[in-house]
Amino acid sequence: MLDQLQRRRARNPKVGAGRTSLRILGTLMTGLFALLLWPALASAEDFPSKPIRLIVPFPAGGPNDIIARVVGQRMSELAKQPVVIDNRGGQGGVLGTDAVAKANPDGYTIGIVSAGALAISPSTEKVAYDPRKDLAPVTLVATVPEMLVVNSSVPAKTMAELVALAKAEPGKLNFASTGPGGLPHLAGELFKLTAKIDIVHVPYRGAAPAVNDLLGHQVQMTFLDLPILLPQIKSGALRAIALGAPQRAATAPDVPTTAEVGMPNVLAENWYGMVAPAATPPAIIASLNKLATEAMRDPTVKEKLAVQGAELVGDTPEHFRGFIESETAKWAEVIKDAGVETTR
Repeated sequence: MLDQLQRRRARNPKVGAGRTSLRILGTLMTGLFALLLWPALASAEDFPSKPIRLIVPFPAGGPNDIIARVVGQRMSELAKQPVVIDNRGGQGGVLGTDAVAKANPDGYTIGIVSAGALAISPSTEKVAYDPRKDLAPVTLVATVPEMLVVNSSVPAKTMAELVALAKAEPGKLNFASTGPGGLPHLAGELFKLTAKIDIVHVPYRGAAPAVNDLLGHQVQMTFLDLPILLPQIKSGALRAIALGAPQRAATAPDVPTTAEVGMPNVLAENWYGMVAPAATPPAIIASLNKLATEAMRDPTVKEKLAVQGAELVGDTPEHFRGFIESETAKWAEVIKDAGVETTR
């Protein structure tokens, strides 16, 4: 066989040369690809080498801000680089999230943003970004359960009693929310659909005015983040009915979950996740994930955020992407079934 190939080459020097050329071309292409990839690999090795800007799409002092500051501080200590909080409030978290999507994809501008901006707003209003195309998931940071409460003028003390009261007086009970299309609003709509009751939505501009009117007996019930309601529950001004989470909260151990009271589908948890611009190199995303998840494993970080009712998670970018997709589908179905008006 070898003699035949040598005789063919002797008669036609081009025989075998094509194969050699292909091998040379393949080697050159591999080298070129390595050269193109080298800057990203090199930058990932020493990442971070300068301060990281962590965008929070809400004003200072709220749950999103507190979670970002506690996790960001520990990330800064681990990375030996400052993690600078940049509060970009507006449009329910949409404006700050859009700023992350439009940032330079080098890993030095990231965000910790809420469920509303990633899984709800794209279904209820026209936003300038597409979470699937414009943002790269890094990790799910924390979940904060929504709690259903009533004021002291409502005679119901359990979920069964509340549903029975609503069915006996259709259209007379109101539920407050932090605004149309927000998680508290959709949690209330999910409750309505599941229990087959007629209660009226009353939107407010944030949690504070909603709680004020709840305490003033202008509205009868609401779903809100657990930490916001704890002081009023402990004082007896509000009565907890159920927690929209898979398990009871350590900060409110006596409050049953919605599953325990017969409504396992009424799961409503606010959540906060770390994202980066979509074109951020995978190696940088991996570095950010490692930093963030290591920070979340710190006992001090866990302790500080447990007081806020937040349960730290920390997962892979792939798992977080799937979680966003499932949450988006879930709330889009509620929006459709409840006939929630949108501005898309």
